[in-house]
Amino acid sequence: MRTNHNTVLLCAITFMSLGLGVAAAQNGGTSSGYPEPKNDFTQQERRGKGLYRRYCIGCHGPRGDGNGENAPYIDPKPRDFTLATFKCRSTPTGTLPTDSDLINTLKRGLEASNMPSWLPLSDQNREDLVAYIKTFSSRWKKEGPGKPLQVTPEPEVTADRIKEGQQLFQKMECWKCHGTEGRGDGPSAPTLTDSKDRPIPPYDFTEGHRFKCGQTDEDLYKIFMTGLDGTPMPSFADNLNPEQAWDLVFYLRTLQPMHTKEKDIAKQLGLKPIEPNAPATPPANK
Repeated sequence: MRTNHNTVLLCAITFMSLGLGVAAAQNGGTSSGYPEPKNDFTQQERRGKGLYRRYCIGCHGPRGDGNGENAPYIDPKPRDFTLATFKCRSTPTGTLPTDSDLINTLKRGLEASNMPSWLPLSDQNREDLVAYIKTFSSRWKKEGPGKPLQVTPEPEVTADRIKEGQQLFQKMECWKCHGTEGRGDGPSAPTLTDSKDRPIPPYDFTEGHRFKCGQTDEDLYKIFMTGLDGTPMPSFADNLNPEQAWDLVFYLRTLQPMHTKEKDIAKQLGLKPIEPNAPATPPANK
């Protein structure tokens, strides 16, 4: 039997076109090999669902409740999107994050967890994923995100600021969880649990320079001014003014292992770890 050369060529071109179309669709999150009913999803949410099924379902589960097939082997556990409770936010404690907050988490990943950085995805992919993730909780339809925290400009680091930051570390009783040297070994550390009553260790400042929600001074400022919802880490927005918050940032930098100007100043001061039972000197009002 003879096969027409033009027919073979036409078939080859057709299969190549189909293959490229499927690849493009998967990379764009339009199907990712998971044909699903459209339901009442928007086009963006449908694209996000394809991406979610491809990249996220193994940990976060088909219902977004953090019960994916990998979840039993992961600690800390994957985020439960049905609760709409997020650690990393620029918004006040108890409020929903902005889309930018969620996108930044996708870009950055979460330190000391199995949540990787999804920086290789396109901006559109990340926006589509966020749109779909928000369908897991009705809170997004009832509430808007909180008003983002206004971070004041970072002041110059001084010896007085670092000393006052240390006094705040004592006054606010940060040492009870994080330990007097910031090693995460305070007396309350063994008793801490998250919002699902699972054990959760305090952050150990001596292990690295990155935090759960970033690595810059501004990221650290936001952490204790917004709190980490779902964890024992509260917001100190009602207890610290912006100047005091920066003082605490500068002191916490002295506890970390990398070389910083804060550590140099602390060394020149001969700064020693706080004594938990010593009375705290009230920080000066600025």
